[in-house]
Amino acid sequence: MKNIKLDKFEQRIERELKKGNYVKAANFTATKKMFEEAARNYLELNRTKRITIRVNQADLIKVKARAKRNNMPYQTLLNTLIRQFAEGRAAVQF
Repeated sequence: MKNIKLDKFEQRIERELKKGNYVKAANFTATKKMFEEAARNYLELNRTKRITIRVNQADLIKVKARAKRNNMPYQTLLNTLIRQFAEGRAAVQF
């Protein structure tokens, strides 16, 4: 571990640890539970969810054709469009 390069912030933390300036948090158990819950929530958000949706047949044929032209499965194309819309990178015009 001696060969690890630390940035200035990490070096400062290491110096302070050696001096004993960092102590265990007063409410360590509650803090640990909070971070464990955050980790579970993060993992949950990254799972996939199966959905059922009714789509106009003509629209589905067009989507499949576009997906085929781009050498991708149409479900992947639809998932990409949903993600872009959810992230605000694709807009819907009404």
